[in-house]
Amino acid sequence: MGKFERSYQLKVSDIKIKDAFWTKIQNLIIEEAIPYQEKVLRDEIEGTEKSHAVANYKIAAGLESGEFYGIVFQDSDVSKWLEGVAYALSVKKDKELERRADEIIGYIEKAQEEDGYLDTYFTLKEPEHKWQNLQECHELYCAGHLMEAAAAYYRETGKTKLLEIAKRLADHIERRFGERKEHGIPGHQEVEVGLMRLYKETGIEKYKNLASYFIEERGKNPDYFVEERKKRGWIYFDMDPENREYLQCHAPVREQTEAVGHSVRAVYMYMAMADLAMEMQDESMYAACRKLWSNIVNKRMYITGGIGSTAEGEAFTLDYDLPNDSGYAETCASIAMVMFARRLLDIEPDGEYADMIERELYNGVLSGMQLDGKAFFYVNPLEVVQGVSGELFGYKHVLPRRPGWYACACCPPNLVRLIMALGTYAWTEKEDIIYSHFYLGQETELKKARICIESKYPWEGDVCYKISPKTKDEFTLAVHLPQYGEDYVISLNGEILDTADRVKKGYLYLRRVWSEKDLLRIQFNMRTKRIYANPLVRADAGCVAFMRGPLVYCFEQADQKEPLQTYRIPERADVKEYFCTDGALEGMILLKIEGEHLKAQDKLYLQERAAKERVWMTAVPYFAWGNREEGDMRVWMVE
Repeated sequence: MGKFERSYQLKVSDIKIKDAFWTKIQNLIIEEAIPYQEKVLRDEIEGTEKSHAVANYKIAAGLESGEFYGIVFQDSDVSKWLEGVAYALSVKKDKELERRADEIIGYIEKAQEEDGYLDTYFTLKEPEHKWQNLQECHELYCAGHLMEAAAAYYRETGKTKLLEIAKRLADHIERRFGERKEHGIPGHQEVEVGLMRLYKETGIEKYKNLASYFIEERGKNPDYFVEERKKRGWIYFDMDPENREYLQCHAPVREQTEAVGHSVRAVYMYMAMADLAMEMQDESMYAACRKLWSNIVNKRMYITGGIGSTAEGEAFTLDYDLPNDSGYAETCASIAMVMFARRLLDIEPDGEYADMIERELYNGVLSGMQLDGKAFFYVNPLEVVQGVSGELFGYKHVLPRRPGWYACACCPPNLVRLIMALGTYAWTEKEDIIYSHFYLGQETELKKARICIESKYPWEGDVCYKISPKTKDEFTLAVHLPQYGEDYVISLNGEILDTADRVKKGYLYLRRVWSEKDLLRIQFNMRTKRIYANPLVRADAGCVAFMRGPLVYCFEQADQKEPLQTYRIPERADVKEYFCTDGALEGMILLKIEGEHLKAQDKLYLQERAAKERVWMTAVPYFAWGNREEGDMRVWMVE
């Protein structure tokens, strides 16, 4: 249970997910989202934002004529898609999909320059400006995502072409940047994560050392980007280099205590910090991660797990500043929080991290994809108002419907790569302990055991572990007990266990010599709970929200018919739960909540309260909102 004990690396192919909830979503991604996204990347779908990302590589490779199109970091969309494909091929073999992915990898190989440089924007458009604008142009960000894709593709398929491309690119960067070389830090952190993935896959120390350099260099010179801009004399986005907190270069990373600036960049940086803390057994780096984690989850995070509360720079703002109707809560930021929490779990098993993975997955991440797999949210608000959201100044980023694609399309392929790798987030296996982090129905091959899980989660609290050991020695199985559960009843081979002194930091520890097909059953209640925000969160003053298990619920005008601000929830309202048996929400547990409707008046202000009537209101899982008729949506309701 100590910190920094190394764990075995799992492959997606080690885990066969057989789960009533997640198998459906993975199949949707394989059958709909991945082919749809490929067509978008190849410019084959009418009526969506043009991508041109594959064509950019073909043009750079000399395989077709044309010009670069898109945002300067357009290449990264292809890398994230390829990473998702790597995992998908382990979940379900598909020779034709693999052939097409290999074809795209071939374009990337031909687009790579002789010295290892790879970035289609600068190859095609401004070759004289390579590496001059790290703040805005994100060459290092694109490189990091390519490295992640390469490590995944090699790990899951055994093919080395993309890995060799990534190594040549990493070698090129390593020759340029570092101590006693050119100094530099990425404007958008990500290369640090990619380098650590590449290091773990290849064992090449210089990749870890370069990741460490980029992390440790950050904040040593808070004026780095100011000096870079003066030196280069040209701009791309005209970003402000003086805003040091936004760029997370205001202080060395070990001295940063608050989550500030662009939320995705920040958490990608924290992910790399956690990677380095683990690899180097660095207590002070882990302590820095802990401080930043605590600031996010206790003061700067929405109930859905969303982070980044302003559209101005997609950024963190202040403690407790969490507006519901203008918040940003980018899908990529929730994805990053899952990845950050997973790394912290590897360092130190703590149910706090596992609970956060669940909160993000079931809410802030899943809300980013439509139930048909062909439309995506970039922004995940907690309140939508017809005629305001997506229309008025200050609210145009808050869309009431998921678009098919974006000019800046970082989120859709990011969601795909996370969900297709989901099984690897469920376990940590160390020398003498197997940790199970969340209740995912599956068949899993670990070093010490084959474990099959039957799960009714998240709709019901009933999970069975069948353990088939591969060793005659005793070992520990540590199972996470979510904070959302109540009244746990835990039995081993039918015998109720006394767990009083076996639960530590949210994990149940069972040590024994395991026998073939030992059966561990965990049953618990998941009552609907009323949730209240800290009184310092002004947006939620006087309001209540509802959770059942890990799921946050929301209200939609599709069920209530009238504008949602005209409804109230009594302090002791009855709540009923029921399975939806038809329509877009079929198979989900919905809530019926006793409420009040206030009748609207002709006058703007009155000297008496509006007349009210008792009604039954319907609440639906937040991840599923926006899949029926368009209308208002609210998570927090006035009590």
